[in-house]
Amino acid sequence: MSLGGDDGYGDGYRGQDRARADDGDTHLTRTRLPEGDGDPYGAPRRSGRTKPSRNLITVVSVVVLLIAAIAFANRGDGAGDGKSSDGSSSAEGGDGGGKPQPTAPTGVRPVDGKNETTGIASGFAQTEQGAQSAAANYAVALGSADMYNKELRHELVPQLFTEGSVPGFQKRFDKVYSSEILTKIGLDEHGRAPEGMTYVSRTAPIGTKTTEFTGTAATVETWCTGVFGTAGEGSRRPVTNDWFTMTFKLRWEKGDWKVESFSQKNGPAPVNSDRAASTAEEIVKAVEQYGGFTYAR
Repeated sequence: MSLGGDDGYGDGYRGQDRARADDGDTHLTRTRLPEGDGDPYGAPRRSGRTKPSRNLITVVSVVVLLIAAIAFANRGDGAGDGKSSDGSSSAEGGDGGGKPQPTAPTGVRPVDGKNETTGIASGFAQTEQGAQSAAANYAVALGSADMYNKELRHELVPQLFTEGSVPGFQKRFDKVYSSEILTKIGLDEHGRAPEGMTYVSRTAPIGTKTTEFTGTAATVETWCTGVFGTAGEGSRRPVTNDWFTMTFKLRWEKGDWKVESFSQKNGPAPVNSDRAASTAEEIVKAVEQYGGFTYAR
């Protein structure tokens, strides 16, 4: 089949098949009819131009578009990849480089390590981005089930707060998580749920925003969601979700960001969906099977 869409006998001719019966046999006769008034027995005339194939035109058009798209994506000013024209990083979103979008990775490693006992991230960079990463991870720690256990809580607080604020926050948390309050939410004095049940308290940061930054001090707002409650048959406080914003005042101390003070407010909260709630067993399995993350801005 030719690109010109003809019948296989050239651009200047039309083929025509005719079948004829002769003595019971079928013979196929092909007659070529020349176009124009030329000699029917002479050599066939060829057109001076060949009509281009529609398929070929389509392929060429697609190739041209692809080349243009690649050239645009790799333009030399570095916009869209978080780097300036000299290849340096613009993760801080300065005026000289392309600002990272909310879902774009900055390319800067969030932390150098974690505490071996509690698993809390440490070693955040002394930058605005590092302060946001610290706030996100500290929100997770403060919203964890470990805060309900006095022994674990007393290990956590010195890792999160500035040295001078640790004693005050230890007393504050001991009052918030007193035996009386734990009993009201169905837990024992060690923050444990009754036998056959599991207490769930897990926080997940949605986003962070720096409102103040001086290099040695920062104020960071962290928008969070979380799941809290007791999972198990007959639970009087089933697991529910919540939305809240935590505001951290951070101070650079001994090579890392530490919490000087913090506050919490409700929302912003989206409209609840009509999705059916999972069973207590499914919630418990999810808590046991899905681990947490190290969060970074």
